[in-house]
Amino acid sequence: MLKGRIQSINSTKYFVDADGTIYDCTLRGIFRKDKIIPLVGDYVEINEKDLQITKIFSRINQLKRPNIANVDIAVIVTSVKKPDLDLMLLDKLLVMINYSKVKPIICFSKVDLLDEKELNDYKIVKDYYQKIGVDIIENSDIKTFKKIASGKVLVLCGQTGAGKSSFINKIDRSFNLETKPISNSLNRGVHTTRYVSLYKIDDFFIADTPGFSALDLNELSKEDIQNGFIEFKKYKCQYNDCDHLNTDGCMVKNNKEILQSRYINYVKLMKEYYENSRKFFKK
Repeated sequence: MLKGRIQSINSTKYFVDADGTIYDCTLRGIFRKDKIIPLVGDYVEINEKDLQITKIFSRINQLKRPNIANVDIAVIVTSVKKPDLDLMLLDKLLVMINYSKVKPIICFSKVDLLDEKELNDYKIVKDYYQKIGVDIIENSDIKTFKKIASGKVLVLCGQTGAGKSSFINKIDRSFNLETKPISNSLNRGVHTTRYVSLYKIDDFFIADTPGFSALDLNELSKEDIQNGFIEFKKYKCQYNDCDHLNTDGCMVKNNKEILQSRYINYVKLMKEYYENSRKFFKK
């Protein structure tokens, strides 16, 4: 038996890296029968004779979007222009990554496309996320990124067209992952990555993933959403169960220390949660 990690999945084929050798494996029928779905990043045991995955080891963590297991860091590649900066998607991803017990890093891309006013607005956003404790890099900071990545397993996630594949190409020039230009009419990217795939670079592993422009948090509780807005915790409201919406004595609502977009996005997510809860109880 060999132990390895699933590097990529294509339909019913599972490519497993075991001590630097990639094995093209299939899955034992018992897993399908028990509806157990392997993920990229899973540590598995394979039978060398028939190249079947015979065991999936327990996961440290799992992200749902992108669907990957056992990662140390999730790098949210966030375009600031073409496509435009999407702070709602960024905040949703931070909530989901916090829920999944993975360390987030924001990697801003295409900063060189900003004019002077846009650059000032961008710096306000960047400084705020740094202030609340989120590590920030720009996609030109390759040396800084490699120091952070050393010895880790990372996954790139974020909107379509943000530059995830381009970032991997910058990190290691030997890669030539497909990239496509942004659609000017739609102000969004075109999918180039179709599967989650792990790549070995220097002493770390990094996963490129398909982009997306929407993300739902339906499986999260009210508390999960609140915990994702990490800076809110330092403000002590009059009531311990304050949801920061319309409660008297709330220290978060209208707080000028909080980035306005953060509070607006929080309110939208909480309203979505309450609306989904009402739909659930009506069934």
